[in-house]
Amino acid sequence: MSAQYQRFIKVLEKWPAEKTKVGSVWRSEMTVESKIISGTAVAKTIREELRQEVIELRASGTQFVPGLRIVQVGGREDSNVYIRMKIKAATEIGINAVHVPLPRSITESELLDKLGELNADPLVHGIIVQMPLDCDTPIDAHRITDAVSPEKDVDGLHTMNEGRLAIGDLNGFLPCTPWGCLELIRRTGVEIAGARAVVLGRSKIVGTPAAELLKWANATVTVCHSKTRNLEEITRTADILLVGIGVPEMVKGTWIKPGAVVIDCGINVKPDATKASGSRLVGDVDFEQAKLVAGHLTPVPGGVGPMTVAMLMKNTVVSASRAAARAKRTKWPLQLLPLRPARPVPSDIEIARAQHPKNIAQLAEEIGLLPKEVSLYGSKKAKISLSVLQRLQEQRTGSYVVVAGITPTPLGEGKTTTLMGLVQALGAHKERNVIAALRQPSQGPTFGIKGGAAGGGYAQVIPMEEFNLHLTGDIHAVAAANNLVAAQLDTRIFHEATQSDTALYNRLVPRIKGQRIFSPIQLRRLKRLGIDKTDPDTLTEPEAAAFARLNIDTDTIMWERVVDINDRHLREITIGESPTEKGLSRKTRFSIAVASEIMAVLALSRSLADMKNRLAQMVVAFDKRGQPVTTDDLGVTGALAVLLKDALEPNLMQSLEGTPVLVHAGPFANIAHGCNSIIADEVGLKLVGTEGFVCTEAGFGSDIGMEKFCNIKCRNSGRKPDAMVLVTTVRAIKMHGGGAPVTPGTPLNKQYTEENLQLLEQGLPNLLQHISNGRAFGMPVVVSINAHVADTAAEHELLKKAALQAGAFAAVVSTHWSDGGAGAVPLADAVIEACKLENKFKLLYELDLPLVDKMNRIAQTMYGAGKVELTPEAIDQIKRLTDAGFGKLPVCMSKTSGSVTGDANIKGAPKGFTIKVQSVYVSAGAGFVVAMCGDITKMPGLATRPAIYDIDLNTETGQIEGLF
Repeated sequence: MSAQYQRFIKVLEKWPAEKTKVGSVWRSEMTVESKIISGTAVAKTIREELRQEVIELRASGTQFVPGLRIVQVGGREDSNVYIRMKIKAATEIGINAVHVPLPRSITESELLDKLGELNADPLVHGIIVQMPLDCDTPIDAHRITDAVSPEKDVDGLHTMNEGRLAIGDLNGFLPCTPWGCLELIRRTGVEIAGARAVVLGRSKIVGTPAAELLKWANATVTVCHSKTRNLEEITRTADILLVGIGVPEMVKGTWIKPGAVVIDCGINVKPDATKASGSRLVGDVDFEQAKLVAGHLTPVPGGVGPMTVAMLMKNTVVSASRAAARAKRTKWPLQLLPLRPARPVPSDIEIARAQHPKNIAQLAEEIGLLPKEVSLYGSKKAKISLSVLQRLQEQRTGSYVVVAGITPTPLGEGKTTTLMGLVQALGAHKERNVIAALRQPSQGPTFGIKGGAAGGGYAQVIPMEEFNLHLTGDIHAVAAANNLVAAQLDTRIFHEATQSDTALYNRLVPRIKGQRIFSPIQLRRLKRLGIDKTDPDTLTEPEAAAFARLNIDTDTIMWERVVDINDRHLREITIGESPTEKGLSRKTRFSIAVASEIMAVLALSRSLADMKNRLAQMVVAFDKRGQPVTTDDLGVTGALAVLLKDALEPNLMQSLEGTPVLVHAGPFANIAHGCNSIIADEVGLKLVGTEGFVCTEAGFGSDIGMEKFCNIKCRNSGRKPDAMVLVTTVRAIKMHGGGAPVTPGTPLNKQYTEENLQLLEQGLPNLLQHISNGRAFGMPVVVSINAHVADTAAEHELLKKAALQAGAFAAVVSTHWSDGGAGAVPLADAVIEACKLENKFKLLYELDLPLVDKMNRIAQTMYGAGKVELTPEAIDQIKRLTDAGFGKLPVCMSKTSGSVTGDANIKGAPKGFTIKVQSVYVSAGAGFVVAMCGDITKMPGLATRPAIYDIDLNTETGQIEGLF
């Protein structure tokens, strides 16, 4: 017996018997040894509990299999042993644990990048970085542990998790070893609250967090370290003694209060000639001495070690459970923006600037987007990755609502304002998940006379300046892609006119470094020509000529250049006037950028692959044999896809009240279908969930935009809208009743500012036609009367009564322009109720109908026309398109928005008139045939005094002035 142990026994003999309790209750029986706390046994129990939790978790959805990634730099064998232990434990539980080995040569920045990838991976719920880092270059270990997302820091080493523990917030991830120690103490049955605890050691990994855990478990804690005086005296006062100092068997029996709980966190290698290995593992506590004194004691090995791994697994399962709960959450944790409407109502831009938008990254997180699914464009707008559709492919969708209008006055009746008021009411006041899905406005109207398209008053998209100007550059990408097609088209005509067949073929398929190969797009052209060859040198002369020459009939060219500015002098131009073009000039024109077929393609595409396929099918002209010439024939498809790949991602913004808004695509509503993108709607419908709403709008009146929304967009997307909101105003109905002309920039006639029920009643047929239009598609129609200051209650009542008698589901007055979402609550209530009805949506016609019959079906049902009349030119064009295989496409009627007829001067809702179709062409990529009804310009002009006179930049504040 050692002298030290003899002294220890003498000390014990002097202690009074009445103090022999466990912790505060001393033992009187000195002959009873400590109860050994088996960490191995406890860890096994915990692992079995976790295995059952994982089974339940997996039953709720396979995507919530807990995922753990163990990152290792280098290949230290001791680290390999620990990693194998962790993977074995994880596999037993059902955790998908993956070892991520990285080379010793990795740099700090490369390691940080790798951790960033894992942070963004939704299948990863826990990340640990195996320490120490075995690397060639210096790496800051603290920076690395802090690079792991706090939400995935299952080691509990992130500064944020450490800080939460320090202040008593135990909802973060607790460090595994200290947490395991606390669990062992609890499993002894000894009460921690009120006990005196001494922690020997203050390391970041064990001592310090263990002391915090004991403190928040209501123990009275003393932390001892290398500078502590009278160490033995302090430890002998401990009811609970936790040791982690890294000194083999430093704590002797004399240091321990009889009956105390002793947790030994140390693990040291001690020489031992009796062992085959020549050594054995020991703790920081002299086990043989301690077991004669302590009430409960952990062994080494088999004590704390297994618990560290078990608690690591527990943290991982907790993280996965939290992820599962977030995914199942049906209601967004939306932080709303307060709205304080002023009187009189300020200008749109004053209202927009008075509201401070929240950071768009915060909004993205609130609506369930992952960081890797969001590309930030500053702090107020972002693009959403299409990968979100794949992640949420099994998610059930919400209700789908389209906002349309009656035939508007030149001032507009507030469709976008109503849409924004509706979503603000649904989101901020009815607490529903809701997303507004809008088109991106062209800069033409912004700098012209109509103004922006962000809504108005207290129902807007913000920041409205960014919404109405460049946003994220999608329209510019469309313009660049469109003009690339135009440049390649005219260039190809030039080269075919100035080169022999052989020279043209040799330039199209050049020999480079002795090799000659077809590009993939050229192989596609060969296939279309029926030439089954892949070696350029094996084509016969006729085959080479057929491949090289498109033989474009310049009289049939349908492709035009575009610019996103109103410029009337580009409506007809001559190109190729330079002497270098060798007399190959032709007349053409510019359109505004949003009139490009590429914009329609962008809006109707369902994926990158679908967009690329549509781009390839765009017909630019016909050849001299009457066959269509496509962009794929021009060899430009891949380049277009590259220009547009980012533009296909929807843009995220917000309303004045902080609800989400998706802004994407902006096709014209007359020559194209006038709706935002299918992709934006799909993203929205997945994000809002089954109880949520996606509200979108269709351009112009229901006879134009809503008809195309249904017959073209919904036909492509397969979606069935649940309800239609029809926006009307007293002003517009009076105009259709014979009121004086409404002209922008001039005061309204007193007919519009005074009550006039007779005039209003005379204009009702227009409202009734549009109600009928919505019902023709099987949709419940909710009429929203957009209230103006001069309206009277009697006028509102007249409109409501007439709407209900015509079959509208509901008719309400909305004051969202002046009151924000609160002013559209009745509208929101009506929409909610309408969407509860059985969905009876139906399309207006089948695609097998001849093109002329489709035109007649639209004109007769949507406009009230008697028939469609075609010019000889249109008849020839329909025959050509039908012969070319385009007869089974839907029809896009291009007509004036100022009347249900083809004449903008005719108001009201006449019946039995004739719609004249002057010309017909195909937008094959977009997937519809366009019927031109009247002279529809695709290039607006500037007024005598356009809005540009008022727009300016304050160079001191950087703010835009004069924009609405």
